[in-house]
Amino acid sequence: MRITDIVATTVTVPLEAPLRHSNGAHWGRFVRTIVQVHTDEGIVGLGEMGGGGESAEQAFAALKTYLIGHDPYRLEELRFKIANPTASLYNNRTQLLAAIEFACLDIMGKHLGRPVYDLLGGKLRDEVEFASYLFFRLPNENTGEGEIRSVQQLVEYAAQLRDMYGFRVHKLKGGVFHPDYELECYLALANAFPEDRLRYDPNAALSVEDAIRFGRAIEHVNNDYYEDPTFGLNGNRRVREFVRIPIATNTFVINFEQLSANILQPAIDVILLDTTFWGGIRPCVKAAAVCETFQLPIAVHSSGELGIQLATMLHLGAVLPNLTYAADAHYHHLLDDVIQGGKLRYENGCIRVPDGPGLGVELDHEKLGEYAELYKRLGGYPYDRDPARKDWFPLIPNTRWANHRA
Repeated sequence: MRITDIVATTVTVPLEAPLRHSNGAHWGRFVRTIVQVHTDEGIVGLGEMGGGGESAEQAFAALKTYLIGHDPYRLEELRFKIANPTASLYNNRTQLLAAIEFACLDIMGKHLGRPVYDLLGGKLRDEVEFASYLFFRLPNENTGEGEIRSVQQLVEYAAQLRDMYGFRVHKLKGGVFHPDYELECYLALANAFPEDRLRYDPNAALSVEDAIRFGRAIEHVNNDYYEDPTFGLNGNRRVREFVRIPIATNTFVINFEQLSANILQPAIDVILLDTTFWGGIRPCVKAAAVCETFQLPIAVHSSGELGIQLATMLHLGAVLPNLTYAADAHYHHLLDDVIQGGKLRYENGCIRVPDGPGLGVELDHEKLGEYAELYKRLGGYPYDRDPARKDWFPLIPNTRWANHRA
């Protein structure tokens, strides 16, 4: 079997409302590049990539000379062809590789008539638990609804998600407002849902000193972990010395060199595996095995996904014996998807792992066309800017907080 073509299509899919984070915002929609890898046997594999609010179509087009004629089963050769670690100093194609790997695994599964999880060693669970992903949000520009700014709005929204989807773990994305106000918000969640588990992620916006102060103020609540409280491995190592909560990251341990450095000099307790950031599903499985050896807990991270990437997260979660934490997903903020049958469904806080061949999801070409046209009309957006704060940009550590009273 040989690859004959790669077709990349950029789509934008609306969110309930703009999602704010420490470095900017998702401006009311996700921009994703959908990849279709065609083969000479008529099998088409699906991949997906984000890109900070921008299209990656041209980047995938540039890979055609590397990939046309390649056997999709030869994934290790593919890795060095397009993401050689030395060459990546000039052309970092890790996330491009991930999308192509998704598609090749999808091709293999369809060719063999087996789900991707069988190619990864076989599933250990039929469903993957997810945390609610709570953001401070701006109002939807069309409806004026969906704002989350006050403590009351945050708690009410968490309760709504809990009732609708069955979440029993809640993650607050912080780094937007002053840490003292976000501490008030986090403790209100803990008081509202005392039997549920919590996690806080300010996206490394806090100084070491503020991260320690915040961490010590939440030690008494039912925390899963404290995610990326400050910047860098050494900064988090210092926080870890003073705070009795596991420290997690999806930012500072995203490759094997960083993982080995963390094992030799521990700074991070929980490694959050992202199928995009690590360059595919297979590297995440490999990293999870290393973590299992050294008794480092893991979880599955979300970098903002439509149904294709969500399927990669589900197949990953299905095969990992040491997955003890609920996974993250932005998915419930989406109003629609580009896969057949619409959005995958939550039941009791979980999503069932697709059992069909390959990734187990297929494109809805009508939806793909609809949201490709929407992208052409709206264009991209700067992920590292906040539409509510003209001329603002963040510092690290940040001191330029949004006004929660405005």
